Amino acid sequence: MIRKNPKPQNLISLSETSVAPLILPVPIQSATAASSSAASDRRKTRPASTKLPPAQESERREKLTSYHEVAGSERMVSPKLMVSILESVLLGPSPPTAAQRVELLHAIRTSLPSFQSLLSYPPPKASDRSQVQSKSVRLPDSSHISLDDHDVHIALKLSDDLHLNEVDCVRLLVSANQEWGLMGREPLEIYRLAAGLWYTERRDLITSLHLLLRAAVLDQGLEDDILVDFQKYLEELINSGLRQRLISLIKELNREEPSGLGGPQCERYVLDSRGSLVERRAVVARERLILGHCLVLSVLVLRTSPKDVKEIFSVLKDSAAEVSDNNATVKHQITFSLLFTLVISFISDGLNTVPDKASVLSSNASFRREFHELVIAAGNDPIVDGFTGVVRLAWLVHLMLIQDGIVARETISSGSSDETGYLSQCLEVIFSHNVFQFLLDKVLRTAAYQNEDEDMIYMYNAYLHKLITCFLSNPLARDKIKESKEWTMSMLSSYRVVGSHDFSQDSSTTSRGTEMSPLPFNSILDFVSEIYKKEPELLSGNDVLWTFVNFAGEDPTNFQTLVAFLNMLSTLASSQEGASKVYELLQGKAFRSIGWSTLFECLTIYDEKFKQSLQTAGSMLPEIQEGDAKALVAYLNVLKKVMENGNPIERKNWFPDIEPLFKLLGYENVPPYLKGALRNAIVTFIRVSPMLKDSIWTYLEQYDLPVVVGPDVQNNPQSMASQVYDMQFELNEIEARREQYPSTISFLNLINALIAEERDLSDRGRRFIGIFRFIYDHVFGPFPQRAYADPCEKWQLVVACLQHFHMILNMYDIKEEDFDGVVDQSRLSTAKETSPIQFQLPVLELLKDFMSGKTCFRNIMGILLQGVNSVIAERSSQIYGQLLENAVQLSLEIILLVFEKDLLLSDYWRPLYQPLDVILSHDHNQIVALLEYVRYDFQPKVQQSSIRVMSILSSRMIGLVQLLLKSNAANSLIEDYAACLELRSEESQTIDNNNDDPGILILKLLIDNIGRPAPNITHLLLKFDLDMPVERTVLQPKFYYSCMKVILDILDKLLKPDANALLHEFGFQLLYELCVDPLTCVPMMDLLSNRKYQFFVKHLDTIGIAPLPKRNSNQPLRISSLHQRAWLLKLLAVELHAGEVSSSKHREACQTILSHLFDQGITEVDGHQTMSPFSFEDTLETAAIRTVSKSQVLELLEVIQFRCPDATTKLSNIVSSMKYDLMAEEILGNSGKSGVYYYSERGDRLIDLATFHDKLWQTYNSAHLQVNNIGSEVELNDVKEIIQQLLRWGWKHNKNLEEQAAQLHMLTAWSQVVEVSTSRRLAMLENRSEILFQVLDTSLSASASPDCSLKMAFILSQVALTCMAKLRDERFLFPGSLSSDNITCLDLIVGKQLSNGACLTILFKLIMAILRNESSEALRRRQYALLLSYFQYCQNVVDPDVPTTVLQFLLLNEQDNEYIDLPKIDREQAELAHANFSTLRKEAQSILDLVIKDATHGSEPGKTISFYVIDALICIDHERYFLGQLQSRGFLRSCFTGIGNVSIQDGGLSLDSLQRACTFEAELALLLRISHKYGKSGAQVLFSMGLLQHLVSGRAINLQGVVRWVETRPRRDVAVDVDRQRLIVTPVLRLVYSLTSLVDTSDFLEVKNKIVREVIDFVKGHQSFFDHILRLDMVEVDELRLEQINLVVGILSKVWPYEESDEYGFVQGLFGMMHGLFSRDSKVPNFVGSIGSSENQRNSELHMYKLCFNLSSYLYFLVTKKSLRLQFSDAMLGYPSSMELQQPTLNLLNSLLTSVTSALERASEEKSLLLNKIRDINEMSRQQVDEIINMCIREDTLSSSDNIQKRRYIAMVEMCRVVAGRDQLIHLLLPLAEHVLNIILIHLQECSDSNLVTKTTTYSAKHDPKQDIALLCGKLVPNLERLELLSEDKVGHHLKVFRRLTTSAKEIAIQKSIL
Repeated sequence: MIRKNPKPQNLISLSETSVAPLILPVPIQSATAASSSAASDRRKTRPASTKLPPAQESERREKLTSYHEVAGSERMVSPKLMVSILESVLLGPSPPTAAQRVELLHAIRTSLPSFQSLLSYPPPKASDRSQVQSKSVRLPDSSHISLDDHDVHIALKLSDDLHLNEVDCVRLLVSANQEWGLMGREPLEIYRLAAGLWYTERRDLITSLHLLLRAAVLDQGLEDDILVDFQKYLEELINSGLRQRLISLIKELNREEPSGLGGPQCERYVLDSRGSLVERRAVVARERLILGHCLVLSVLVLRTSPKDVKEIFSVLKDSAAEVSDNNATVKHQITFSLLFTLVISFISDGLNTVPDKASVLSSNASFRREFHELVIAAGNDPIVDGFTGVVRLAWLVHLMLIQDGIVARETISSGSSDETGYLSQCLEVIFSHNVFQFLLDKVLRTAAYQNEDEDMIYMYNAYLHKLITCFLSNPLARDKIKESKEWTMSMLSSYRVVGSHDFSQDSSTTSRGTEMSPLPFNSILDFVSEIYKKEPELLSGNDVLWTFVNFAGEDPTNFQTLVAFLNMLSTLASSQEGASKVYELLQGKAFRSIGWSTLFECLTIYDEKFKQSLQTAGSMLPEIQEGDAKALVAYLNVLKKVMENGNPIERKNWFPDIEPLFKLLGYENVPPYLKGALRNAIVTFIRVSPMLKDSIWTYLEQYDLPVVVGPDVQNNPQSMASQVYDMQFELNEIEARREQYPSTISFLNLINALIAEERDLSDRGRRFIGIFRFIYDHVFGPFPQRAYADPCEKWQLVVACLQHFHMILNMYDIKEEDFDGVVDQSRLSTAKETSPIQFQLPVLELLKDFMSGKTCFRNIMGILLQGVNSVIAERSSQIYGQLLENAVQLSLEIILLVFEKDLLLSDYWRPLYQPLDVILSHDHNQIVALLEYVRYDFQPKVQQSSIRVMSILSSRMIGLVQLLLKSNAANSLIEDYAACLELRSEESQTIDNNNDDPGILILKLLIDNIGRPAPNITHLLLKFDLDMPVERTVLQPKFYYSCMKVILDILDKLLKPDANALLHEFGFQLLYELCVDPLTCVPMMDLLSNRKYQFFVKHLDTIGIAPLPKRNSNQPLRISSLHQRAWLLKLLAVELHAGEVSSSKHREACQTILSHLFDQGITEVDGHQTMSPFSFEDTLETAAIRTVSKSQVLELLEVIQFRCPDATTKLSNIVSSMKYDLMAEEILGNSGKSGVYYYSERGDRLIDLATFHDKLWQTYNSAHLQVNNIGSEVELNDVKEIIQQLLRWGWKHNKNLEEQAAQLHMLTAWSQVVEVSTSRRLAMLENRSEILFQVLDTSLSASASPDCSLKMAFILSQVALTCMAKLRDERFLFPGSLSSDNITCLDLIVGKQLSNGACLTILFKLIMAILRNESSEALRRRQYALLLSYFQYCQNVVDPDVPTTVLQFLLLNEQDNEYIDLPKIDREQAELAHANFSTLRKEAQSILDLVIKDATHGSEPGKTISFYVIDALICIDHERYFLGQLQSRGFLRSCFTGIGNVSIQDGGLSLDSLQRACTFEAELALLLRISHKYGKSGAQVLFSMGLLQHLVSGRAINLQGVVRWVETRPRRDVAVDVDRQRLIVTPVLRLVYSLTSLVDTSDFLEVKNKIVREVIDFVKGHQSFFDHILRLDMVEVDELRLEQINLVVGILSKVWPYEESDEYGFVQGLFGMMHGLFSRDSKVPNFVGSIGSSENQRNSELHMYKLCFNLSSYLYFLVTKKSLRLQFSDAMLGYPSSMELQQPTLNLLNSLLTSVTSALERASEEKSLLLNKIRDINEMSRQQVDEIINMCIREDTLSSSDNIQKRRYIAMVEMCRVVAGRDQLIHLLLPLAEHVLNIILIHLQECSDSNLVTKTTTYSAKHDPKQDIALLCGKLVPNLERLELLSEDKVGHHLKVFRRLTTSAKEIAIQKSIL
């Protein structure tokens, strides 16, 4: 693949302008920029042509011949799209697909005219200028565009400044408006944006060309047929004049004119793609550089013509002259591109010259002569002459290569003599001018060359390699080199002194004193060294070079040549092969005076000399001769390279004794640069073996200079007198005076390398405190104040110090023991600045420095405060730029390490030490400087560190945003972060470590800050309006360049899915988090719901239902794809849930989402006419949407339905097969702080493979250390293999776990969309029942699938449960799809009922889901709930609020009732019930096993719902099948046992107690269901099994305790009492009441039957409870108590008449209740909260009359069966008594009859009136309908926007519901009236004049019974008359019998009243 440069070029370089603090890259320029550091074996130049087989060649020619024909007819691809296509294909991590190849070929075919006329645009035209001035312009393929004065002025200004056609300028303005939105901008800003857009288009075009050329030239792993197509395409382009166009553009763009750099009146600045101000000259200069690169690459595609060479040479001289006056980096690089165009042209042309193929350039003798004259001609400018000399050298090599061919073709002797003369002349001039040294000084060693594109540098070096190889292989050149060597040996003797000890290891010459210029032979050696320094692989198989090495190394007589030769050897040793050759060369006898022995002998000799001198009193140490010192340095450099790159196994035996390398380190007279070379060589031995590392420590302590530091030494004034020669002295006294620091730098590097290899961290660095203090106090502390002869040494020193600090902070952790100890020391710091050195720890000292803003902190901030712009400028223009970059990177990483530790100590160290963020906040510039390094795009790690700093500061500093706004840095940071994110999105290579991905870091930063106090960093970077409340922001991403714009663009296009998968995933997550945040939700959802974006549904067809990537080929992309879909679905769910339907945007968005998801039409909602789902303008996406044949919501579910591999498989197999116990399972089982797990950025708990690897090795090593045994080589290899197996398992485990989490995440999001859609937006769809059924059916199928995991099944069951519930609701909801405003009876019946087949399908799949192999109780609880919901759905075919009588009435009045067949409906209902039973019966055994198991052994909630499932099974039971199963399995018996054993503490408030109560209630409900389902037989079963005995013995049914507790409970326990009454007391009473059905009331004499006795015993056992219920105040009771009263009265009325004695007082209690209820003035209780509610009043009335009916039934039984006779009135009693002791009187019954009569009249009238209104509902006005709704409705469920159709439907249903209630009341009142009439009638019939006195009563002497009878009858007759007038039509019942009874009573009453 093409290598992308880690330092992508900007639109301009900051060193070239001082206008804008931010310079942003154009969007595509990452591809134009230099490529990254890919493997060098892929960077090979491709030959000029590649042959294909004949068949493929003919096919390819056919394709190419059609280029011109089609290019004119097809629409040209835009330059921006062209770049994107090329980058995707050429820079992608995977080979291009077939679709990508077709797209690529189409793009380059249609772009052929643009490349042929590269950057050639129509010029201004008078007619077009007039058209623009007329303010009406017609663009191609567009309508007329109207302009205003500003538009005209800007367009004409663009035309004048850019030399563009005026109409094209208008097009630019239109494009700029589309891209940026120009409304509200200043004219100058609009001009600059349009101009910047034009330059961006230009850059895209030349970038595309550059990419094509690179693809054809560089080996990128593309298929051969694609490369051949590129080759032919480019050859055709070049033959059509492309190269000439490139040459002319490089010249023209450098002119001071509108078409070039711009004239004096032209605007100097433009706005780039991110809205930053850039200089136009810099933009054009960058264009010229890319064109220069294209020119270089074109030479390698097709050889250059002589004419082109002359033109390029002319341009080169002009450019070189400009370079001599301007030191700009880009101008140098342009010149280099022209220079190497010529070099490559000559070399490639010469190398391709073979006997049968002539040279293109030199086939013409006249050209050779003319060009030779041009090259040989001398110039006045030394720089121009130097570049000409390089061309001269290339020309010479070209002539050498073609010499044989020329001689063969040209037979004239003069021709060959001329060529020989050319060669001789060139050789003389080249050596006389020493062209090699010019190449070194002015080209290869310049910052411009070293910072050039890496691929270009490789090509330059590759052809320099070919040049020097050809040069060295030519006899004439070899002779000249030999001559030069001899001259060099004679000129430079070994005794000649060139300078003092100022030799630097990085330069081959000195700069001080008098010196002569380097000689050609030495320059050739240095030139060879420089060529292969960066590209050592070019040395492979280069026999010519090694032959030259052997020649050059023969007997050098001066140290300059020796040093140059050894430097060349050090470069040749840069590869493993070269290192081995160099070692063998110096180890053998190839050279007499050069070898390893010479090095070590020289070191030993000097050591002995120094020792002898020290032993001689008063003698001075001898000086090391300069030549020897420089030669030793060169030797040591060779040694360093050999050991660095040598074979790891072989190099162990190369140098067995390295002690001589240490012996000279401690001597004062050894030059510092020699000590530096010695230490640099020693560093390479550290990693050879651990034993050698320990030896190096020993030798250093023995030989090297000591490090003496500490307060006692540095603060004592007398210490100078006894100053020892140590590192401090050498640094401050020796090196500081020379302003060179090679010794100190090497010492720090050596120490750092040794410390980095330390594995024993137990002393926490205490043994290195001396070294740390030396570096801290003496090296890094004063480094800003020191002088440096070489700036590189300054930054080398800084980098070494920073590496030391970085290691300390990274290696050593903070422990609890540091807290108190450090505090004590810090408190003493006021008296003593530092604690004693022996008590110091380096890590703590560093933290104290940073947390108090001391030396190290100040110096590091000083490095960073240079500013990112300055660092960028120096990085691209200075040799030390790379070192400065490293220093900045290390400084930022140190800041981050301090941030990791400071909070651990700050609480204990305050107030002397503060957290780092507090220290930074003292100067806001420090914070701004740290954050601005996100702009530094040369090194991604710098950007990453800056982003991490932002993340930390944003979490710690509340006012960070205000600080940035105040510092005027906010806007620049917004653009920098957006540019960084955009640049990352354009990368085509996948970043392995997500933590190193700047794009991911930015998105995580934005996500993490969303919920922090406003305004936060997320609000700032996404360009929310911070001048007003954030929630009121109107987002304008097109207007401002910000992360919001970039993210929306990324998610809009979703390009490069492999490389950008995580960017897409976190982008969707960010939008979701913004949509659910309270502050940002409104602006964000308003933006996304905008029709311009269509964001919510845009990707449903792309990423939504697209096939998942294969697990085997790209599992990470598969995982990310699942998460992307999940976040997208969550976004849809948020919009559906929270979108404000009153807003047209959101309503339209919701409708579109639903139509896409469910592939359905949209209906009218809330009075708004919805739009068609495809009414917006058709696009490619919407066209694709129309072809969808299946509901997308189901396709989305299909995407998730796959089996994930088990994340825990095979570990046990690996562990069981291991020969050695590595305790892998124990390591993985440790989840503490020292465990091997970490949480990924998604929150997945994964295995840290590096930690796991270390733990495994630690386990193995500790096991062997315990037995003092070191494993053998074979054993170690076995252990390595086992560990590799475990690591491979760990990697697979992580990926499988991530895939499972991703699958579950998407399913969760899918369920949210479905549940929100069905719960909140279902009314917006048609065919709702069909949709619900499809989703329900698919969910059940998926949950029953063997591929479905337990967690997935749980979610799917929840979705199915929701759909089932909505299906139930949907049947009786408003049918919103009706086309008419009228409502008919059809709307109330089963129009939306699923067919029986569909219902049975649901049941069958639900059974399969319940019986799945992998299950859990929690899952089954959901499935049981679904089963119960299904049964409820099947039971109610007609709306339960609509009674059958009402339905019949409606059917009679319906004109078209032939479509309604109620018998058929009933028949189908019965068939469904029977089919349900049959289906269940097939799997009854398995189902009952599960349900009974859960009911018996499950948790309390599981038991509860299991009982309800059994209850439901009983409901649908036929032939007592399920009852028999329960009995045979002993389940009922176990239920009774459970009832007897259950224990629920009285008054318990715990959740467990409440759950047990719920279970008990469900158990009682089951028993009650058996009684009701099977009637008396069911009750008999329960009774025969001893139900009453178990109820009595059960501790849970302590009704007495209930009463006591209720009476004494505090207020806070009222709710618990209600739950207890509802869950326990009431169900028990219901069950006992059901058993009373066994009492045979017709056989009154059998009063001793068993059922009566047991019920009476039950009542007696709970006397206080029953008595308490009977004494309740009827006015205050609630609905629950009223039911209990009814049940108690019902029980007593059934069994108490059989009780002979009334010692318990229940009879008087019942009579007292009769007195309270039967009287006219009794108040009806009003429960359920809202007093006065008509609904509550109707319910209260119904319950009270039910109680009256029970009491009347009891009284009727007493009167008829026990001959009880009542008095006519209270006056007939002979003595006063209380109400409780009195029997009800006939007057009281007449009072009850009066109220019953009134209630009957009122109910029948209401019923009749409502039925008439129902019939006439379609004729009512909206006001009348609303009045009905307000009268009937229970709660406010109607919206003001609901239309008349919905209102009529609601009113109709509510009236039907009220009619049903009135009918129920009438049904109750009629028998109640009959009971009362019968009682009265019995008394009247038995009453006669002769029998007015009974045995049981005594009358008053003055009282007349006849008067009471007459009075009673007088009151009774009007009631009877009213009852006679009741209408059967209104009442709805047959009244024949009732009227006969009424007539009889009336006749007797009249008779008695007359008498």
